Amino acid sequence: MIKRIFSIAFIVVLISTLSVPDLAQAYSYGDPTEEIVAEAYVEMSAKLNESPPKYEEANEIFASVSDEIQLHMGDDAVQAVQSELDDENKEAVIKNMQEILVLNISRRLEGVEQDFEEYDTTRKLVGKADATYKKLSPVVKQDNQDLDETIKAEFETLLNSLGNPGLFGVGEKESDKEQFIKSKKIILDGLKAQFDMKSVEIGHFGESATDEETASNGKTEWTDLGQLSNWLPLVLLVVVIASVVIYTKRRGRS
Repeated sequence: MIKRIFSIAFIVVLISTLSVPDLAQAYSYGDPTEEIVAEAYVEMSAKLNESPPKYEEANEIFASVSDEIQLHMGDDAVQAVQSELDDENKEAVIKNMQEILVLNISRRLEGVEQDFEEYDTTRKLVGKADATYKKLSPVVKQDNQDLDETIKAEFETLLNSLGNPGLFGVGEKESDKEQFIKSKKIILDGLKAQFDMKSVEIGHFGESATDEETASNGKTEWTDLGQLSNWLPLVLLVVVIASVVIYTKRRGRS
């Protein structure tokens, strides 16, 4: 009887968890080869480099990612780009977007360093940083081909430095955090110099940025118990366990 109750409890909790919108997949980094802000930069640059520049269309593209930028870089970053779009200053818009991409790379790599032992997460973050750099690569290569080749090589080194936990011990490779930090520095120092930035530290435009999967208050969806929906599986589990305990005690007395 008790086994049956626990089986029912498991099914109830499983169903309730899956029924909460996006709860089962709330903490996801999505496609590691895709960065929407980097894609927007490419599209905006293409519109602005037309003759004449298409500022209205570039504005619409920027509007589609402005919330994302505001979340991670703060209001200053959004206002810097928007102001130059309003003034129809093509060069300044492109430069500001390039700096945002550099800071996004820095943000990703900082996240890797902080959670270095979380292989699945760090591998995706490095992938996203690399995907962002690929959009900047043509600009860097045009000015400094050696730097472009160096940064690409260091991204490969970064990925290798994460190691590999393998599958049941097969293919296991030890990670190397010291090497990661060295490669990270080479990449960020090179980008800082290339784009003539005063700083590539997270929060350069405003308050410190966090991973896109984390809300501005520092809680992920699945750990934010301030959301009522996230309490539901917990409450159901407690109720079922309490019922089992009460039933067992009553049966023991009879």
